[in-house]
Amino acid sequence: MFRLASSRAVSSVCTTIPRQALLLKPQPTSSRRILSTNSSNGGGGSSSASSSSAPTPPPPAPVTASANPTTNTASSSVKYAKTSAGTGNPEGATAISTRGPVTWPALGLVAIAAASAVAYYKIERERRLENAMGKIVSSESGWSPNPELLARRQYVRTKWGWFPKEDAYGGAGKPAIGGPWSLVDLDGNLVTNKSFEGKWTLLYFGFARCPDICPSEMVKVGKVMDTLKKEHPELAKNVQPIFVSIDPARDSLKALRDYAKDFHPSYVFLTGAPQQVQAMAKKYRVYMSKADETEDGDYLVDHSIVIYFHDETGDIADCFTQSMRPSDVVDKVVERMTFVPSY
Repeated sequence: MFRLASSRAVSSVCTTIPRQALLLKPQPTSSRRILSTNSSNGGGGSSSASSSSAPTPPPPAPVTASANPTTNTASSSVKYAKTSAGTGNPEGATAISTRGPVTWPALGLVAIAAASAVAYYKIERERRLENAMGKIVSSESGWSPNPELLARRQYVRTKWGWFPKEDAYGGAGKPAIGGPWSLVDLDGNLVTNKSFEGKWTLLYFGFARCPDICPSEMVKVGKVMDTLKKEHPELAKNVQPIFVSIDPARDSLKALRDYAKDFHPSYVFLTGAPQQVQAMAKKYRVYMSKADETEDGDYLVDHSIVIYFHDETGDIADCFTQSMRPSDVVDKVVERMTFVPSY
């Protein structure tokens, strides 16, 4: 009776254990624990008797070393290789790349090629700009970085690059003052800026009814002419003082003739229509405005107090202010007229 019950319990235990588990890996301890539990549940059997009668699972198949070590190494490297997306599980993959499509050497070559292209572009651009600039600055009309403030100047090429042609103004350049104009003299003849080419001119703007400043400046110019004639006669022959009236409404030709009698005989007096005078004054940036006008229509004219010195081509060479003495003006005139550029 006892044997029959034990046989039934064993058969029921063998039925409940999965075959896959028994075939894949033997676990004798677990089997005994299961058999013992089942036997006790089955009722009354001895645990030693039940475990002794349980069938022993087949041993696992022995692992044989591969005859080709290269195959094992390749399998191991494939197992622990990194996929292109990161560390993945390569089992079952047919082909896995251990390197991405972009490498550091490739990036280095791209960077070198880009730097070379940029450098070539900059060099070529500078070369073309230099050639174009050379044609402009060396032309007869010259070049100015700001024509409204600085007059055009010619540039020459030196071993240090393009530099302005040396003149009395130095590297700063000439101010953009002056330009074409046309007026009439005391005889009613038309006079333009071209009329004084080949002469150095001392140009002053004033009016005949000026009580003190204009006569003072005109006397100063007369002293300059006398000093030049005495100390530098050859230079004095090429200097022409000019007076331009900024009050054409009252400074008629007759009034200017009477006014001219009080000053140096070398002066040339000019006047014109109000539009002509205003246009010329604007080119020389002369400030002028009516002041102290009385009930009977008499007035004064506030204006700039500057003597403009031009070279023989009509370009501005220097400017002399009211604070300069006649000797200072003479020194500047001689310096400008005898200046010789070093290149």
